[in-house]
Amino acid sequence: MQEITMFVLKNCPYCRQAQKDLDALLADPRYRDIRITKIDEGENPQLADQYDYYYVPTFYLGAQKKLEGALTRAQIQALLDEAAVG
Repeated sequence: MQEITMFVLKNCPYCRQAQKDLDALLADPRYRDIRITKIDEGENPQLADQYDYYYVPTFYLGAQKKLEGALTRAQIQALLDEAAVG
């Protein structure tokens, strides 16, 4: 299983929607062991600056950027599927 890192901003509507979708998907037992680290770039700017992205939410799988910007639940689920087998 690979670790997912999620970058967000507190007042971002796309981040809130992505979090709702993620929470719903994580109820599935297939995804229960996936470790997800959530980083608010407003609270941790130095850490966020170490990553190459422009839009939030952004998801990294391991060290590779996988998703960025306004996302669908299907895109987030595909990322979880990839993390579960990785």
